[in-house]
Amino acid sequence: MQTTYDPTRELQVGDTASMSKLVSDEDVRVFAEISGDKNPVHLDDAFAATTVFKKRIAHGALSSALISAVLGMVMPGPGTIYLSQNLKFKAPVYIGDQITARVAVTAYRADKRIATLNTQVFNQDEKLVMEGEAVVIAPLPKPSPWYKKLERFLSSQLLRWMRFLRLEKRQETR
Repeated sequence: MQTTYDPTRELQVGDTASMSKLVSDEDVRVFAEISGDKNPVHLDDAFAATTVFKKRIAHGALSSALISAVLGMVMPGPGTIYLSQNLKFKAPVYIGDQITARVAVTAYRADKRIATLNTQVFNQDEKLVMEGEAVVIAPLPKPSPWYKKLERFLSSQLLRWMRFLRLEKRQETR
């Protein structure tokens, strides 16, 4: 996983993130069960050998799910809401391929927290297998670690002052 994004600040045009995954036979079979897409081009070696691909291919939606993983877990990250995604399938993904989803912010409306991102998936040979564009609602930036420490410090100081003022008030009333 790689990113130029800092989750403690607002998204910026040019921010990028990526995530990689090895596509396994188990991934394809589980995806077929979950999705209901049991097309033999994905599951049957003998059938797939008769196709233009000559061997089994992964579901296109399985590859696109890696884009969703980058958006939901890396950038913008947890809390991201998909508004739209368009895709163009450029080349097949085979079982055993190492795919990498890359996203880059191309536009950002801070007032609405709406980000437009270029989305691409590459195989291990850097061949583009999928491209498109996603539009998402980005979550609020996360507080930085120093902010949390400052918040704890200020809270403790405020509690001390409140205790002190209560003591002063009690002593005045005696």
